[in-house]
Amino acid sequence: MKTLLQVDFPFDGPFGQEMANAMKDLAESIAKEPGLIWKVWTENPATNEAGGIYLFEDSDSADKYLEMHTARLKSFGVPAVNAKVFKVNEALTKIDHGPV
Repeated sequence: MKTLLQVDFPFDGPFGQEMANAMKDLAESIAKEPGLIWKVWTENPATNEAGGIYLFEDSDSADKYLEMHTARLKSFGVPAVNAKVFKVNEALTKIDHGPV
């Protein structure tokens, strides 16, 4: 069953195009993660937060990614990583034009 992963964490920037330039290699690496369908990158400069919304083929892929990504973020000095994992109700999501 498709699985949605929501991640956010404290982030002091950069944001916007500067973030896109700085994180391009990381984005390309994430795109190759097993089971990943897509990621939406999120940022909020007003609250100094960043993160993403991910769709994975299954919960096992999402769980493995979350474990690896949390360790990676902590190695970058991120003090806390917030994450939630949800199963996707594909039937209802398709009605509302969700990209599943």
